[in-house]
Order: sequence, then structure tokens, then C-alpha cells
Amino acid sequence: MSDATPLELPEGHLFGPDNLPYGVFTTEDDPDLRRIGVRYGDYVLDAGSAADAYGSPHTDLLQRPNLNPLMAAGRPVWQAVRAELRSWLTSPEYAGTVTHNLLRLEDVTLHLPFEVADYVDFYASEHHASNVGRIFRPGGEPLTPNWKHLPIGYHGRSGTVVVSGTPVVRPRGQRKAPDEASPTFGPSRRLDIEAEVGFVVGAPSHLGEPVPQSAFRDHVFGVCLVNDWSARDIQAWEYVPLGPFLGKSFATSVSAWVTPLDALDAARTAPPDRTHPLLDYLRDSAAGEPGGLDLRITVSLNGHTIAEPPFSAMYWTAAQQLAHMTVNGASLRTGDLFASGTVSGPEVRQRGCLLELTWSGRDPVELPDGRRTFLEDGDEVVLTAWAPGPNGSRIGLGEVSGRIHPAPGQEV
Repeated sequence: MSDATPLELPEGHLFGPDNLPYGVFTTEDDPDLRRIGVRYGDYVLDAGSAADAYGSPHTDLLQRPNLNPLMAAGRPVWQAVRAELRSWLTSPEYAGTVTHNLLRLEDVTLHLPFEVADYVDFYASEHHASNVGRIFRPGGEPLTPNWKHLPIGYHGRSGTVVVSGTPVVRPRGQRKAPDEASPTFGPSRRLDIEAEVGFVVGAPSHLGEPVPQSAFRDHVFGVCLVNDWSARDIQAWEYVPLGPFLGKSFATSVSAWVTPLDALDAARTAPPDRTHPLLDYLRDSAAGEPGGLDLRITVSLNGHTIAEPPFSAMYWTAAQQLAHMTVNGASLRTGDLFASGTVSGPEVRQRGCLLELTWSGRDPVELPDGRRTFLEDGDEVVLTAWAPGPNGSRIGLGEVSGRIHPAPGQEV
């Protein structure tokens, strides 16, 4: 790409005018000033500066240090701002001036784009849940009796949600292998990934008022990739009877870019066929539109692709998850993040975590630098994804990367 024509994108670029994801950045010249940016090709538009230059009525929202005020403003504002951004970047009348507000992606530092309020993680892939059931309950029913009737989830720790690129320190905790008489304490020996998709809440709701599937677009601002790092040995010992805790809460990585929900309209697809009747609030017809999303995820370990999970195979949709999460009257807050749970498909190559890929360590993954059952110190995991866009285009989701650092006191 020529320096003189940053608006001219190569054909098929994943971050074109139909995408326009939001992020937050700083520059080397002003490292303390966080600004809202919009990715366009391999550049970042300083949205606040552009808004000020063109007299946008949304300048104040675009000059904040994070996305929360914009997200709280609601869908009509999201749509108006998106239209402005697209116009600034594609209309000939702005071509001579908008480039003044474009910075090279490589010249900025990206930060967590929004302040996370609550964090909920679901368990929405039938393939993942069935594989986990077969691993831990061989010979028994792979799915629990409630799985086909409601989206199972748990509340995580919002304070340890970190932006892509943040080092992941190997967690320590209690673990007890089946052949051990009592628990021991130390670094996790079975550190894993979970390739997931996250949904970011913009407009809040009132306590006591459930949010139906039909209101999904009114509340969900956008989508991002998520890596829900998991210490399987810590998790296995602690989770009975209350579920995940320290085995999950040490780090959850999210993309630096939030893709607007409207950018994924062409990726809408029907979810898998239902095998059990659903209660009224969870019926697919209650959403008013296809609830699934055709997202193609790639999982790379140390630069080598190890899995390609298809999000279209997820049994429970994000709208159903939102409806279930609030059906008891729980309120939404701006910045709430809820994640899909591990994305897995029916094929071995489509499994979204090492627990499944290696069948709990029985079948190691072969890499050029050696075999892996679970993650080793120094390993780097990168999640990428794309979705079908309008007119045959592709919409890219911002990547999520993380490198494993040794547990405290274990550094070589």
C-alpha cells in the first residue's frame, strides 16, 4: 500500500468499509492520551479528531478514552456514527482531508477498548460439551439433562479481562490428579485455551426487566474474539459443586477491536436443528431473524494452525444467551461482556481447545517444535476469524494473541 493512498485498499482486505471496527489507541508522542480509533485497512482513523474536523454532532462521544459512552448511547447513535465514519473514509469530498487523521497501525499502541462491567461465559457448543462429557464421563450420557433446555453459563472475573497481546502468566493453585492421595499446590500442568466469540453490551437495561431475543440488536454493540485461558487441573479439582473459579479467572484475552454487530448482517445464519422443544423465551422464532453467525475461526499455536472451529455450529445463539441471562430480571450494564464458550465443530480439526484436540492429553498435537498436550511456557496462541460480508466480501475480526510466561518464582 502506498503511503500517499491509504484509502485505497487491496482487493479482499478484511478491514474495509463494510467492517470499521472500533478500538482505543495511544501514540508514542502522547502515551497518556487514549483515543478512539476505527480500523481501516492497515491504518487507524483517529475518530475523535475526524469528528471534530467535520463538525460531527457525536464529537464528544468519539473523543472519550474508551468506548463505553458511545456504547451507552444506543443503537440509533451507533448507526449514525457508523454512517459518518463510512462517509469520511469513502466519499470523494473527504478524500483530501481525512488522511490527516489516519495513522499506521504499526505506529499505535492498542488498549482494552471498553471498561468491562460484568463477564459471563457460556457453554453453547454441543460438540464441545459432548466431547468434554465423553472425556470425563466415559460410558455415560455426554450431555447433562439440562443442556438442551437452556444455555449453561457462569459468572467470571471482569477485572482480569485483558487486551490481545498481554502476557499470560501461568497460574498457580491447588490441583489433584486422580492417582494422587491429596492435593498439591503449584503451577498449572494442564494450561489450555478456549477459542470463543464475545458479545459486548452497549445499552443497559432496568433491573427486573428481562431482555427478549427481539431486543438483542438494541443492547449488543458488537462482537470480538475471546480466548478464555483455562487451567484444567485447577478447574477439575475445584469446580464441584459450584463450577469454574480460579481455573478460569486468572486471564481472559479479548481482541483490541470490537466489530459492530451491523457489520455481520451478511453472516447471519440459522442455528443447528433443535432436538428438544424450547420454552417460549428461547424459541428461535422469538429473535425475529436468524440467530446464528457464520464466523470462521483459526487457532494457531506458535505460528502453526491447529484448529479451525466453525461458529455456525453453535447450538445456542447469542440472542438466546442474552435472553436467558436476563430472564430472571438481572439487568445489563454498559460494558457487560458475555462469551459463547468454546467453539467446536464435528471434526477433530474443528475442536477449539487442547482438552478436546488432544483428548485430555491422550493424542498430542504434532508441531514442528515438538508435541503438545497442553501449553508450555513460551508458547504463543493466536486466534483470528472472518465472516462473509456483503457482495462476496469478507469481514475480519481483530485477532487475539497471548504468550505464556512462567509462574511467579518459576522463571529460568
